[in-house]
Amino acid sequence: MKYCSSRGLESGLSFRDVLFAGYAKDGGLYVPEELPKLTLDELKSMAHTSYPGLVFEMARKFISEQEISSVQLKDLIDNNIKKFTTPEVVEIKQLNGELNIVELFHGPTLAFKDLALSVVGRLLNFYLKENQQNITILVGTSGDTGSSALMSVRGEEHTDIVVLLPHGRCTRTQELQMTTIIDDNVHIYRVEGNSDELDEPIKKCFHDESFVANHNLISINSINWGRVMVQIAHYFYSYFRLCGEVGEVVQLLVPTGAAGNITAGCIAQKMGLPITMVATVNTNDIVARTLSCGDFSVKGEVVKSLAPAMDIQVSYNIERLLYFFTDQDRQQVRCLMEEFERENRVRVPEDVMTSLKQTVVETFVASDDDIKSAMRRVYEENKYVVCPHTAVAAAYYYYQNESVGVPRGVLATAAPDKFPEAVAESEIPVRMDSLQHLETMPTKSVWMRKGEDWYGILRTKIEEITDRRKSKSKEIKKG
Repeated sequence: MKYCSSRGLESGLSFRDVLFAGYAKDGGLYVPEELPKLTLDELKSMAHTSYPGLVFEMARKFISEQEISSVQLKDLIDNNIKKFTTPEVVEIKQLNGELNIVELFHGPTLAFKDLALSVVGRLLNFYLKENQQNITILVGTSGDTGSSALMSVRGEEHTDIVVLLPHGRCTRTQELQMTTIIDDNVHIYRVEGNSDELDEPIKKCFHDESFVANHNLISINSINWGRVMVQIAHYFYSYFRLCGEVGEVVQLLVPTGAAGNITAGCIAQKMGLPITMVATVNTNDIVARTLSCGDFSVKGEVVKSLAPAMDIQVSYNIERLLYFFTDQDRQQVRCLMEEFERENRVRVPEDVMTSLKQTVVETFVASDDDIKSAMRRVYEENKYVVCPHTAVAAAYYYYQNESVGVPRGVLATAAPDKFPEAVAESEIPVRMDSLQHLETMPTKSVWMRKGEDWYGILRTKIEEITDRRKSKSKEIKKG
């Protein structure tokens, strides 16, 4: 398996090359040069495989044996699962009617990001120890990625992590899940801006090739291929647990923000998994407009919603979707993305849309009122509480209000415990206080105020981290 840039400048790269990277050198994203294809017999042979087993199966298809042996890879994945609160890792709750909730949130930070980032953190550490290297991870978060990323590498000897969070745009609980991690290798900035705004200085850092190389700078946002790769597994797991017979179609309703999760689902489908998907979004609807009518454009400011992890206007994994649904035409992807970057808009060609709509069959936009209504209805009918992001998908389920003739599942991306404000606003009489202990824990963070040079602050911090490592290395040699 080799990798390339979605825009064509680089090719023939190893998994390790793209794992230890951010954006590609031409501004694109790293993608496999080819996708493995699975036959119906191969799918049937996987049908009763555990979730960790499916992570191994998917990772083995995208990482060559020369880069990590099967024994090492399996041990790495199996050891990682100990962090989860249920032995199955992913559970499915069958509620009234055809409402099946696929619980992806049983990891240490109660978000589906834990599934992928905990494995990515282990893979990074495996290669770093093997080669005695150090890295700095740079992460922008809209809410959940930050804490999952921090938990995956906190205290690791060879890694420093810098996280930018949008103060006031994620819940207090989400913010405390990050700022209460005070290990020496953790550096957190509370930014006076939204998630798209804080991404700008991060992009500037990654577009400076010499800076990236000099400071071993990488990202584990969903621009990192490793994250998307691991997420493919939960689509296979969901499918096998929901289908009546391997080969029949299953429809999955996917809460969508930066589109890394639904990209993983599209890859699973292109590999041969018989699924269709509905992309469900909040009022920040760029993904819905792109996938329904080809209108990939930024319209206005990011709107603050009850589903903050989806408060995004620039969904960077759209680029990967363009790559896969143009039949991997890197020249076409480059032209489309360069036009988008110049004009803040581009029209996705009709032939690409026709191909895409065979996989993502519908989109749905949920307002805050829709979210609250869905949360309330799920609770009233089932005595079960969903988070506001999961409620975006549940709102579509209730809106559609009729059987589609195939099994369906709602991907539950986070536990409601992280969003006590949304639960209260939805008038659900359940206290979400399992994370209340965070209020009394010490915190560590630094402000990035409006008007300050965020890019300059970031560069200075990264340079300080590198200088500190060099000084420590000199002291060890002297000793």
